Amino acid sequence: MRMVLLLLALLVAAPAFAIAADDATPAQNAIRQQERAFARDDAAAAYAQAAPEIHAIFPSPDIFMAMVRQGYAPVYRHQSFEFGESRTEGGVVAQRVHIIDAKGEAWEALYTLETQPDGSLKITGCSLLKAADAV
Repeated sequence: MRMVLLLLALLVAAPAFAIAADDATPAQNAIRQQERAFARDDAAAAYAQAAPEIHAIFPSPDIFMAMVRQGYAPVYRHQSFEFGESRTEGGVVAQRVHIIDAKGEAWEALYTLETQPDGSLKITGCSLLKAADAV
């Protein structure tokens, strides 16, 4: 929870950490790969974009996918999925995503990603708020 609050604070109050669109590309690619895997119901491919900490909580692709279906319906199925502002600090990326869900309701997602030992970025979390409730 602290990490989410810290990253949210960074997105709102720390323009010095804003990153250029080109620098955001690796994080956005990881998120986009996961989003496309959800659309295909490809649990293994979606799970592959999750960080080891997520794997520890959800020890199989099927368990992970069930959690996403139940708790993250706007991420799992949506009409639109557009990247917003991105910020980074010390190997941690916070990426906003504007989502219109399957029912036409607006949501704001805040993805966090961390650089892994192999240099890749993996998703460490996703906070989801109805757009009217988002900061």
